[in-house]
Amino acid sequence: MRSAIAMIGLCAAVLTAAGCAETSHEMKTASTAAPAAAAKAMPTPAQGYTIHVMAPHKFEDGSVHGPYHHYCKPISPEVLQCLLFESTDSNALLTDIEYFVAKSVSRAHVPLETWNKYYHDHEVEIATGRVQILDMPEAQAKEVAAVAAKTDGIIFHLWPDGAKAPNGEVGHPQSVGHKHRTE
Repeated sequence: MRSAIAMIGLCAAVLTAAGCAETSHEMKTASTAAPAAAAKAMPTPAQGYTIHVMAPHKFEDGSVHGPYHHYCKPISPEVLQCLLFESTDSNALLTDIEYFVAKSVSRAHVPLETWNKYYHDHEVEIATGRVQILDMPEAQAKEVAAVAAKTDGIIFHLWPDGAKAPNGEVGHPQSVGHKHRTE
């Protein structure tokens, strides 16, 4: 599993480098007087969310919403984390957070009852055909999907649909096609 998440990291690094190369000229011309210290700045935790996945969610009441745009990055060999938005607009609200956790971790450390309530199997979700991996060549998207299929997901819905502000309630939508585990 470590090598699988590392593969996702490699994919993200390639996409990030490609994006940096495309915008490099624009950045240099827009800020030619930028201090040298800024050019050597360390990456922030907000950088690197370059894996773009789109999928709908099934809410607790059974209604289907989305599709949501997931912008993901690997943060360890066992965890990929995603920021979820309802659109690709540059000012879209962050509505959800999803963690992709290696099955070897989630299934060993999360009780079955809790897993069935909050988690979903990405292999099952991907098999529904409702998941799209965007902004990369098809062959690379298939590799990312194969790695993601080895994880379980848990979603935290933070901003209620249509609300003017979050109200403190956290929902836990599921993947469309979620199936409870028996063992």
